[in-house]
Amino acid sequence: MSATKREEVCSHLRYIRLELREMHQTLIKEDLLPDLNEAKEVLSQLDALFDLLSEKKVKKIKSQF
Repeated sequence: MSATKREEVCSHLRYIRLELREMHQTLIKEDLLPDLNEAKEVLSQLDALFDLLSEKKVKKIKSQF
């Protein structure tokens, strides 16, 4: 994985961890479920990260054949 991709993945992961930590704190403090839109936003960020990571694997598989 190139250095820029690695930095991009690390940045995504830091942001997602922060968002999840904030949701968890809200759950603990207020004994509530997180806002649905916040959960959807984090899920879309995870999807983007997955796409970023799987992009490299797809290219490798295609180039082998």
